[in-house]
Amino acid sequence: MEITGSHRIPASRETVWEALNDPDVLRRCIPGCESLEVLDDGTMTAVVVTKIGPVKARFNGSVAFEDVVPPEGYRIGGEGKGGIAGFAKGSADVNLTEDVDATVLDYKVDVQVGGKIAQLGSRLIVSSARKLSDQFFSCFVENVG
Repeated sequence: MEITGSHRIPASRETVWEALNDPDVLRRCIPGCESLEVLDDGTMTAVVVTKIGPVKARFNGSVAFEDVVPPEGYRIGGEGKGGIAGFAKGSADVNLTEDVDATVLDYKVDVQVGGKIAQLGSRLIVSSARKLSDQFFSCFVENVG
């Protein structure tokens, strides 16, 4: 399943880039994030509690960064396991473009889910993902802009 989006952030591209790579900002802004750690190899591990429809789960996951081009963007690949609720794995392309007095962040996410979550159907999953994305970016803009 593919999810795309774009957000205009009232800050310089360098400021947005720094915030996207700051574990403290990410920890505050990722909905349901209980922990986020950067490992020595540059990957991040996280524990996130989320609810999709009637299914609530604690996901343990990790993400790795590829094709990193500061301050233009990168590709994130990751996987999270939520026990009986299922799993999610996928990747996201993140691109930052300067726009006068702001930065436009474009993203394209490709995700696969399995387990109970997959049984909910793609409409509910996409709707929940968009809601979580909106919550993240509202917080992110507040912290950065």
